[in-house]
Amino acid sequence: MAELAALEDPKARAVNERHGDDHGVNLGKLRALAKRLKTQQELAYRLWETNDTAARLLAILICRPKAFGRDELDAMLRQARAPKVHDWLVSYVVKKSPHAEDLRLAWSADPDPVVASAGWALTTERVAKKPEGLDLAGLLDVIEAEMKDAPDRLQWAMNHCLAQIGITHPAHRARAIAIGERLEVLKDYPTAPGCTSPFAPVWISEIVRRQEG
Repeated sequence: MAELAALEDPKARAVNERHGDDHGVNLGKLRALAKRLKTQQELAYRLWETNDTAARLLAILICRPKAFGRDELDAMLRQARAPKVHDWLVSYVVKKSPHAEDLRLAWSADPDPVVASAGWALTTERVAKKPEGLDLAGLLDVIEAEMKDAPDRLQWAMNHCLAQIGITHPAHRARAIAIGERLEVLKDYPTAPGCTSPFAPVWISEIVRRQEG
């Protein structure tokens, strides 16, 4: 914890706080520390229990994803209110867990929009890598009906799923683009030069163009 405190950088904190993350550790330095520590499951548990955002990010990097039980992961996600902790927990731990599909189904139906956004993130992963058994048309129905009025984090996750369906599945591409154009979610999102807009019709078209080019 002392070493994490020594990595605190006011400029990094200012940038992170704009995204809702209450820590000031440069993520490159955090990853270097994790690389030195290597996998340490017991230390990861202790770091998580501190409730400190930087410590929890480090815990995610040094844990053993398959060592967590289903209920442990569910509890951890509900404790992970900082966006970066939430995103890393889903991406680096839950996606590698044997409980990922069970949690995807449970979280997608959760009344808490932050928890539900994790379910959608896991669904997006399946859309891209293991779509067998998914009802893609049904997912588009839900997105079409609910994305416009969803809270920010849930809306972002649903929009990513919409774009992924359009990018990965040509049979559904025209409908995915049409839904994006009609709902106009993230249409005016500020996008840095050289970056792809998160507005689904632009996102889909740009990635498909690159893949086909």
